[in-house]
Amino acid sequence: MECPLLDPVHAAVRPLRSQPTRDRILLAARKIFASDGYERTTIRAVATEAAINPAMVMRYYGDKDGLFAAAVAFDLRLPDLSAVPFETIGRTLARHVLTRWEGEGAGDELPALLRAAASHPAAQAKATDIFDRQLLATLNPVIVDPAQAVTCAALIASQVLGLAFTRYVLRLPAVVAIPRSTVIERVGATLQSYVDAARSVT
Repeated sequence: MECPLLDPVHAAVRPLRSQPTRDRILLAARKIFASDGYERTTIRAVATEAAINPAMVMRYYGDKDGLFAAAVAFDLRLPDLSAVPFETIGRTLARHVLTRWEGEGAGDELPALLRAAASHPAAQAKATDIFDRQLLATLNPVIVDPAQAVTCAALIASQVLGLAFTRYVLRLPAVVAIPRSTVIERVGATLQSYVDAARSVT
């Protein structure tokens, strides 16, 4: 009789016993990276926050770079823009990013990534990859010209990254105080202008 512990089918779906510990480490890492930045964050500080031995952090993530890469994996979960009226794309994007950053399930990944990206090349590369690649994939179905899609994605990234940095990292009081509806309307109008300009060239 085959031993259930060695059954590859059951093994594939059985959750890792270490997963709660891994999750606790990542939760602590996001909090520390977001508050202290990459340079000041240490394995020991993350371990203390997670209430575990630093050796466990090293066991699961190797070093600080490995821990950072796992902690700030960030999916914008952008919507299918081809499914919304073209003239509402800007507001749709603005509403979506606010919901993604402030709604249920929002965590410390984005503040951690943005704070680290200010000084750490690996974080800069990750931020560039997330916003360029994910935005481009979302814009390509609605902007036919590839060059215009790249320009549009870059402009949108500059706008939403600036909003994210001032609202969630620097937490400038005047920016934090802006009502969500105002951000959606005014930032959405700016994003729409980028999309309109890109479409008009094609």
